[in-house]
Amino acid sequence: MKRIKAILEYDGSTYHGWQIQKNALSLQETVEASIENLIGRKVGILAAGRTDAGVHALGQVVAFDTESSIPPEKWQFALNSVLPRDIRVVSSCQAEADFHPRFQAVDKRYIYLIYRRHSGQVFYSKYAYCSSEDFNLELMQQACSYFIGRQNFQSFCASGSSVKTFERNVKTCLIEAKGPFIKLDITADGFLYNMVRIITGTVLEVGRLNYKPQYIQEIIQAQDRNLSGPTAPPQGLYLHSVNYG
Repeated sequence: MKRIKAILEYDGSTYHGWQIQKNALSLQETVEASIENLIGRKVGILAAGRTDAGVHALGQVVAFDTESSIPPEKWQFALNSVLPRDIRVVSSCQAEADFHPRFQAVDKRYIYLIYRRHSGQVFYSKYAYCSSEDFNLELMQQACSYFIGRQNFQSFCASGSSVKTFERNVKTCLIEAKGPFIKLDITADGFLYNMVRIITGTVLEVGRLNYKPQYIQEIIQAQDRNLSGPTAPPQGLYLHSVNYG
């Protein structure tokens, strides 16, 4: 029995998130079905993160056990031959028998894209939050600095979460403007439910001049979701990479 580690990229537009759902198509179900199609038996897979409906990935990490004779490094090509075109295996290798892509992650990096031109929105509407508003980037950059460090992020967690603690260590949080895009780039040792999307929605409120940058401190200290900004839509969010140290 070998444990295979694979890095996936996918377009989440047509899937109801990563995790298997009873009445909707998920990415996990699709990948597991493709493995079964390949080797003739069901295989359960572990993932680094449970991305929501409409969210994309550039570096989702998965692991699964198999007795197949397919060499670990060849799973990339074997799986790509049976997966739909909106899911690709970027690389594959053999991992330690106890490797867990979620619990052994040191940190995860997400990016969120905002497309800000009037023209071209028809092409980017599934892959970025399209808004031609005149955001104040300097104030947004200031706002991002207040998220850095180990803090209680309950104000940036959607309801329905069953976590034991709301404390997370945000290592980087940056805003970058390039061409028609604004990119929020954030790395942390873990993320709460919808945390990146709520942070993005709050930073955008700063860019709209509805909040002052220093108000972020008050929101964090209050530990009250009602004080933070709206949840940004899912299509602009990407799981960029997972670091295992």
